[in-house]
Amino acid sequence: MKVLVAVKRVVDYNVKVRAKADGSDVDLNNVKMSINPFCEIAVEEAVRLKEAGTATEIVAVSVGEKSCQEQIRTALALGADRGIQVEVEGSPEPLVIAKLLKGIVEKEAPDLVILGKQSIDGDNNQTGQMLGALAGMPQGTFASEIKVEDGKLAVTREVDGGMQTISLNLPAIVTTDLRLNEPRYASLPNIMKAKKKQLDVLTPAELGVEVTSHLSLVKVEPPPERSAGIKVESVEQLVDKLKNEAKVI
Repeated sequence: MKVLVAVKRVVDYNVKVRAKADGSDVDLNNVKMSINPFCEIAVEEAVRLKEAGTATEIVAVSVGEKSCQEQIRTALALGADRGIQVEVEGSPEPLVIAKLLKGIVEKEAPDLVILGKQSIDGDNNQTGQMLGALAGMPQGTFASEIKVEDGKLAVTREVDGGMQTISLNLPAIVTTDLRLNEPRYASLPNIMKAKKKQLDVLTPAELGVEVTSHLSLVKVEPPPERSAGIKVESVEQLVDKLKNEAKVI
């Protein structure tokens, strides 16, 4: 079974994001970049499927500028077999990424596509669902458990009323939630080996996709700073503050 895993280059989750002085965008100068945390979970799940003997090949794909090859190499160090970069300038929209991934799916014919449910920068939570619609593939979103049984995929996902388990025919698409697994760290030997693994670079034209933008970034500004809290001496004073200042009662 071939597994295709999509990874995205984002600002590391430990970094405090700052806006540029002119408010035109997020300041990325000298900022540590990493794989999107949900994409790390997707890579880990694919590697576990391979370790269990279910998957035979893992292909890591990323859409972006040449710098995203760093994140592909990280996925290769974690256990992916080869990588694909779709070279696109700037920050493409979820629909464009979904169309490009559809082209990769048609080219690679994977049995399973695993994506993070969302990225921590755009926070759109759209690409997996759009890819499912474009490719005409069944999808299990927000997966907290994945099992391959009798040629089908059982996906357990969290819903408002509790847990829901659905059965999908392969090939299928899965988007990962936080509870699916705990990603491993790449070892130094595997990081060195990843440098020699195959990494192909494709263009949108080769996938038959025209990159167009439908959105424009107007302004980026930090949230307002919160005022300092206060200590109250009694429950009566707390109720008074909540009622007259916070306006919550």
